[in-house]
Amino acid sequence: MAQIGDIVRYLNSVGGGRIVKIEGNIAYVDEDGFETPVMLRECVVVTPATPKAKESKYVAPTIVPEQPAKPKPEEIEETETGDKLNIVLAYEPEEIKHLNTTEYDAYLVNDSNYFLYFTYLTRADGHDWATRYAGIVEPNIQIHLEHVTREQLPDMDRVAIQYVAFKRDKEFKLKAPVAVEYALDTTKFFKLHCFRDNVYFDTPVIALDIVKNDIPQRSMVIDSSRLEESMKAKRIADKPQRRPVEKKNRRHEIIEVDLHINQLLDTTAGLSNTDMLQVQLKEFNRVMTENIKNKGQKIVFIHGKGEGVLRNALLKELKHKYPHCDTQDASFREYGFGATQVTIR
Repeated sequence: MAQIGDIVRYLNSVGGGRIVKIEGNIAYVDEDGFETPVMLRECVVVTPATPKAKESKYVAPTIVPEQPAKPKPEEIEETETGDKLNIVLAYEPEEIKHLNTTEYDAYLVNDSNYFLYFTYLTRADGHDWATRYAGIVEPNIQIHLEHVTREQLPDMDRVAIQYVAFKRDKEFKLKAPVAVEYALDTTKFFKLHCFRDNVYFDTPVIALDIVKNDIPQRSMVIDSSRLEESMKAKRIADKPQRRPVEKKNRRHEIIEVDLHINQLLDTTAGLSNTDMLQVQLKEFNRVMTENIKNKGQKIVFIHGKGEGVLRNALLKELKHKYPHCDTQDASFREYGFGATQVTIR
């Protein structure tokens, strides 16, 4: 078993140095001034620590042991596909058959020819981010990030990896810095079927793809309350320019509602096509609900021609929720082919 002061090399990865601290089953290895946390079982002793000399009544001659030559850094062996980043964050249970009591280990897999400066962060809902690990991972290896206890799981509603990729002593293609965030359903840590086989591990794990073939994988969590606030703010900002929804003195004036997403939201950052469609349908239903009692009221929904996805979704909503309303294409001269007129009956 390695001890403080031992010079070690790593069992399954390149590198090594002198152990300066041991906490539990983690050894902290000094590599050129940087303390790298490594599992004790991954450390192979190259030169044991020099034992302290026992006290003696006479002065023994000083013996200066020869210092081992500092090993030259080994050249990184690159793989044919390694110039595309593949990064995985995984959680491995200590005892897969005892999920009610087991704890977990978090790992980052760097399946690429690049070094990664990275941070591993977690956040509980309603709180700011906390850094759990920051450091460098070498090419084509996995690194142990932390031991996760059951008490820590409630503080891990969100996890994120931020990284910068680079190579040493050679030219390389530049990769954009990336931050990938996931919503982590911690209830899955107690369900056996949620742990699955993975090419990087010998036992089933919960694995989150951070990057696949250079493409960041992002699981965005849309906050519906923020969406609604954004829509309200947009309506208020546009109110002086937009036609009123209702006019007491001109009951049957045609109401025009522009459902283009840039008219409903100031920004679509982080929204998928499905998310944007839901925003548009929500605005459609809001206008219909406000006017459903105004018999004879005509409403023109401007949705654009496009691929017809929004138009088909509107027709489906009208068929199921507002079957008594009349539907037709709006005037081509005024709206082109991208508008549908609804008449309240």
